[in-house]
Amino acid sequence: MRIAILSDIHANLEALQAVLGAIAEEGVDRLVCLGDIVGYNTDPGACVALLRDAGALCVAGNHDRAVTRQIGMDGFSARAIRAVFWTRRHLAPDDTAWLSALPLKAAVEGQLVAVHGALHPDIGCELVRLDGDGERRLSFAALAAHPSGARVCAYGHTHRLGVHEYRDGAILAPILAHDGDEVALRPGSYYLVNPGTVGEPRTAERRATFMLLDTARQTLSVRRVAYDDTLAFAKTRRAGIEPRRLAGLPAPLRAAIKAGLRRVGLYEVLLKAFNS
Repeated sequence: MRIAILSDIHANLEALQAVLGAIAEEGVDRLVCLGDIVGYNTDPGACVALLRDAGALCVAGNHDRAVTRQIGMDGFSARAIRAVFWTRRHLAPDDTAWLSALPLKAAVEGQLVAVHGALHPDIGCELVRLDGDGERRLSFAALAAHPSGARVCAYGHTHRLGVHEYRDGAILAPILAHDGDEVALRPGSYYLVNPGTVGEPRTAERRATFMLLDTARQTLSVRRVAYDDTLAFAKTRRAGIEPRRLAGLPAPLRAAIKAGLRRVGLYEVLLKAFNS
């Protein structure tokens, strides 16, 4: 079985269309989405429709559950809160009901467990960030005890692509997986894997990312897909979700400012502060 795994679409239609086009060329058997289908961008209904039409198995993310009023917005940035209110006004009732019914966790035929944030909490798992070994160890323990028998748990939420292996009681160094790379899944190991983000990049790498799990060959591979990210940005700015900040400056000057911030290591810090 070949399973395509994607996450954190955040209502970015152009990114999702590009990723689904790439997935269609891969000949996959299942499509799994790890949540945060909506939020930040302005095409929530179109993204929901594409996933529903594709028969994707989806779990709920924290932005999905905030839009459906199943959780509050504590810890959300101002931009994220604006997006939640905007989405509530524009999302069709049927799509809202569909989001409300999404589970927090799902298993795929004993091969994969899907979550948005983390596997280990029974309550609030969509809010937990697996960005340290302490939290990862708890989710590895939950995976080892999971009734599905799966050895791979896919999670999102951090928008950071990663492959983490647990073997013989130890969490090993993260496996570096680049575009097209193939990671062999070893017998006896457990894995926490993050496919990165389709529509809300948090690094200088702007391409959409997803992963392919081949259960017959026991491999995991990374795919990156280019798309025009200026289209989604322009729409969110017009909707009042994205603050204008540098938008009024000429494009070459904006690019120079961003390049300077990247050189001194501040670009990702500021991006995370504004977009978290």
